[in-house]
Amino acid sequence: MTSRPETLNAHTEVLVPGRAGRGPALVLTAPISFWGGVDARTGRIADVRHPQHGLSIAGTVLFLPGTIGSSSASAVLMELVHAGLAPASLVLHEPDAILLLGLIVAREMNWETPMAVRLPKEDFARFEGQTVAVATEGLISVERT
Repeated sequence: MTSRPETLNAHTEVLVPGRAGRGPALVLTAPISFWGGVDARTGRIADVRHPQHGLSIAGTVLFLPGTIGSSSASAVLMELVHAGLAPASLVLHEPDAILLLGLIVAREMNWETPMAVRLPKEDFARFEGQTVAVATEGLISVERT
């Protein structure tokens, strides 16, 4: 049986263009700091206080309810992109200029980068446990079997 995508295109906005992405949805339940909160060598959530400590963000469609600031977050995201451990796509509740700078600089370095889109936080939970695709124009689809 083939899966039929359900497309959600309302309230999406492309924040940083990049390659289309597909992967399991990882809906974070708490904001995260990339600097010290994500291990750039493994792609795993390293912050022992984070509810999803130990999970890998690599290859996921990462839903971020917020970030905990550090100007080094962009460098960590760049390292993840360079190492092939970045999320397939990032879905943010609101833009984080410092974090997104990592994608912009990685793209300027001619590295293939994931895209980032904006979606209201209240829509995040519907994607939990699903395989999600984010198209280059910002459409988010869930594969249903």
